[in-house]
Amino acid sequence: MSERSAKQATSVRLRSDLLGALKRRAQETGIPASALYERFLEEGLRHDVHPLIVFREGAGGRRPTLVGTRLDVGHVIDTIAATDAKGSAAIEEVAEYLGLPAGHVRACVSYYADYKDDVDAWRERMHLIAEREREAWTREQAVLA
Repeated sequence: MSERSAKQATSVRLRSDLLGALKRRAQETGIPASALYERFLEEGLRHDVHPLIVFREGAGGRRPTLVGTRLDVGHVIDTIAATDAKGSAAIEEVAEYLGLPAGHVRACVSYYADYKDDVDAWRERMHLIAEREREAWTREQAVLA
């Protein structure tokens, strides 16, 4: 079992109003309270280290996004990968292309450096979905031709 997936029991005391809010949210989402607690704790710790990164739920699942934008970290990383520039020049080019401060692009790179496997897994899922949708569109166009 990997260090990340190994679970250990622990005991914490929460304010009653906070525990009530957690239970209500768990009921609303259908996610067990313990899993929701763990998610909030992990995301909060990640956000503490990477304050420009927040987490958003969407059609592709929960993912890290750049605060104040609709840009997922994975999209910023894909944009960097698509440029021929390297290093700081890549940061500047992507920042200009996306209309962002260079520091925001660097924040995505920093998050990606710390959580590459998570971001890459999300990117791969999105690429597979995009390919599936492209193939469906191609089939539909053949019917309409």
